Amino acid sequence: MEIRLENLTKIFIDKQKNETRAIDNLNVVIESGKLVGLLGPSGCGKSTTLFAIAGLHDPTEGRIYFGEDDVTKLSPDKRGIGLVFQNYALYPHMTVKQNIMFPLENLRISREEAFERTQDIANLVGIGALLERKPAQLSGGQQQRVAIARALVKMPRVLLLDEPLSNLDARLRLHMREEIKRIQRETGITTIFVTHDQEEAMSISDQIIIMETGREMQRGRPQDIYNHPRNIFVAKFLGNPPINIFRGSIKNNYLYYGDQKILPKVAPDGEYDVGIRPEDFRVAEGKEHSINIQALDVSEIGRDTMIKFVYGESEIRALVESESLEDVTEINLTVRDDKIHLFEIETGLALAALPELTEEEIQILGDHHKMMVARDAEPKVDPNTHLIKTQEKRRKTNK
Repeated sequence: MEIRLENLTKIFIDKQKNETRAIDNLNVVIESGKLVGLLGPSGCGKSTTLFAIAGLHDPTEGRIYFGEDDVTKLSPDKRGIGLVFQNYALYPHMTVKQNIMFPLENLRISREEAFERTQDIANLVGIGALLERKPAQLSGGQQQRVAIARALVKMPRVLLLDEPLSNLDARLRLHMREEIKRIQRETGITTIFVTHDQEEAMSISDQIIIMETGREMQRGRPQDIYNHPRNIFVAKFLGNPPINIFRGSIKNNYLYYGDQKILPKVAPDGEYDVGIRPEDFRVAEGKEHSINIQALDVSEIGRDTMIKFVYGESEIRALVESESLEDVTEINLTVRDDKIHLFEIETGLALAALPELTEEEIQILGDHHKMMVARDAEPKVDPNTHLIKTQEKRRKTNK
């Protein structure tokens, strides 16, 4: 089932009549049978978008289509969706079987068919032997499987998952990622998965949509977005350890840091924000086309080595493959030309992405970057300042 959002906008208004634009003119097409992750920081609009698709939020503007059907005004029960929340909300007094069968009570199907569906779905999600247990007798992962089974038993057109793994421990979360991916492949149901965990989104999704301030920042295959971020926000948001960003310039197809000639980079002359991911550094055999650095800290992380150094005024991290660099303090590093990301200073747009962007996208992403720069430039208020002033005022009053 293809899902299409056209000019979708959701504005919340509080008691003081202040407006919050949670979704801002969002246009998205989700292909039938795909597992798509909505990814972004807290407050970016991803859950609001999911709830609008589910029918739990009425859009302020725009339309929502399932295939050719306009479902914008339909109630959730009329949309043919399965929904799994962060909290599984299982009925504690019911067995697993009864929990899974519950959505079928209002459907005109025989009890025999309901039992058959329940058993089939339970087997699919790996809890076929647990049908007579109560939720209190299940682990967190098993409870999550029950919630997914309950969402699937109605045979929905669309499956919506709102951070379903956030209550699980790290090892179980990893296992359940694989299980959700398997279940989605076997059912072929168009699935939207909301998360703030980038590793989760990139490992499970056919495509990810990165959101911020209610807008789409970038959409595509996880690895494509990681390797080719179209603006500095996406580059910073994806990656752990995070991308190194510093101010540099291009002169005659060379990257400069101040007056220092660093590495070859074919690009128009000018000043840029430069991004290099830690894992894209390589240990160079010689000094040609490399930078000589003094390591401040060297630590081994499995088969890789993390090197921290200062170049100019910037603290840089490099993650390199090496048997052992523990005792090394001076080293030559290099980076391939295509692994050096250049971003326009004024707009934050990646130089490599500009030919592919529409004028509207350039405007939207550029405006977002200016807003973020302005916000970062605002003086930071110490949260204790108000408390201190209040205490001083009380002391004066008591005198």
